[in-house]
Amino acid sequence: MEKTQSDSSLPFCVPSIEDSYEKPDKYSSVTERYYTPRFAVDVSGKEGEDFCVLFHSNKICVVTLAPSHPIRKEKKGILEVNFQVSTKVDRLKNKVSGKGKRGAQLLTTNSALCLVECSDGSKYTLYSSIQGKLVEINDKLIEKPSLLVERPLSEGYIAIVLPNLQKSKQLKEELLTPESYEEFLLSKTKNVNKE
Repeated sequence: MEKTQSDSSLPFCVPSIEDSYEKPDKYSSVTERYYTPRFAVDVSGKEGEDFCVLFHSNKICVVTLAPSHPIRKEKKGILEVNFQVSTKVDRLKNKVSGKGKRGAQLLTTNSALCLVECSDGSKYTLYSSIQGKLVEINDKLIEKPSLLVERPLSEGYIAIVLPNLQKSKQLKEELLTPESYEEFLLSKTKNVNKE
């Protein structure tokens, strides 16, 4: 007859696997586990128009709205997201192939990714905020623009950008860490309160 864990003749008791580790109060999201957030503030000289760039260990970057961007901060209703950023440039026509991402549109920090029209009449240009090659535009935003506000760190991302691999670390260091970003917002709030 086999002895089981509850058998009192065993010299020691082995805890169940559920009791063998400390359970977290909240589980991390995929974004929190695999991406390092950095923040670009007042992009293109527009105060408050801040962006979050999520750096993956494979150097790919996901561009999304920072919590302080007016669209997210004010939970604006979004009527339209348009990727035709000029008469000559349509981000939806970005065709990428191969390992080197041949054919990708080149972006600077101030390259427009899309134009957003909100229900309150406000309009915004959303920028890359990082240099690199445009790998993918989130075309889900055309059908469901509210994702920009509802799920900014997952389905509501704006674009995926591949920075120059040699400059990736430098680009990451040029942007604000979450702590620096919080300090920036706090100092901004203090300055507004002084006025």
